[in-house]
Amino acid sequence: MSFSSNVKSEICRLLPAQKCCCRAQCFGILLFCNTFSSDVIRIVTESRELAGILPKLFKKAFGFGFDEEPEADSSKLCFVIHRREKINTILEVYGFSAQDTVALHVNLSVLEEDCCKISFLRGAFLAGGSVTDPVKGYHLELDTSHMFVGRETYPLIEEMLGVYPKQTTRAGNHVLYFKQSDSIEDFLTLLGAPVAAMGIMEARLEKELKNKVNRRCNCDDANTTKVVDAAQVHLAAIRRLEENGMLASLPQKLQQAAQARLENPEASLTELAGLMEPPITKSSMSHRLKRLAELAQEG
Repeated sequence: MSFSSNVKSEICRLLPAQKCCCRAQCFGILLFCNTFSSDVIRIVTESRELAGILPKLFKKAFGFGFDEEPEADSSKLCFVIHRREKINTILEVYGFSAQDTVALHVNLSVLEEDCCKISFLRGAFLAGGSVTDPVKGYHLELDTSHMFVGRETYPLIEEMLGVYPKQTTRAGNHVLYFKQSDSIEDFLTLLGAPVAAMGIMEARLEKELKNKVNRRCNCDDANTTKVVDAAQVHLAAIRRLEENGMLASLPQKLQQAAQARLENPEASLTELAGLMEPPITKSSMSHRLKRLAELAQEG
């Protein structure tokens, strides 16, 4: 199963206890499903968990079931209502009329309580939502063919979540989406999928840890390169002083610094400073080595 399928499976374990919430969840499903008109209602899903609860939801919400239900072995599960009296009943519940379903919208009078608003968003995601596997990236979206529905769901999400989703259109549909991992985590938790939300959090933390390790390794590599390059400059200067017979005549502090560098070509300035007798500071060690380089150039 895909990550998105697992999320829907987790959400489907929560069945609304109250009739109002059940109607709200069905409302979300209908407005984000394949077809919702005065002629036919068609809900197509690949989620067997959603297919398992749909008949129960509609029975509790409206007192009747679907006119057509899918075969058990179907890959795409299609639920259909075509009987006129059933469709009229559903339309009336949501404040619509059979004569005017051209521009469906979110009837907020059906979603007065917070529990109903959450149930509506839960149904919207089950019917028209998807979420990317966090290992690949962060993207959650709700897709509806009803423009007004998308625009009116937008502030509803902000009311319940505290952040606005982004909006776009695709193939004539209205799409609401999140690309921030924390917003996706909060939204899935709101819908009743805390396990999936935790999975996204764990994936994000793992990515952040890997990035931190990579940055540290890159930084260490860069620092090592600087140390090696600086050491080569020091060694070349010391060898030149030796060849010119100047090293033995230098002050003891400079001779001691030169000897430490020759014996420890890969050591850092801090490490070399600790080898002095007595130990000195990093800046003092740097000064001595720079002085050796200057004398080599002068000689």
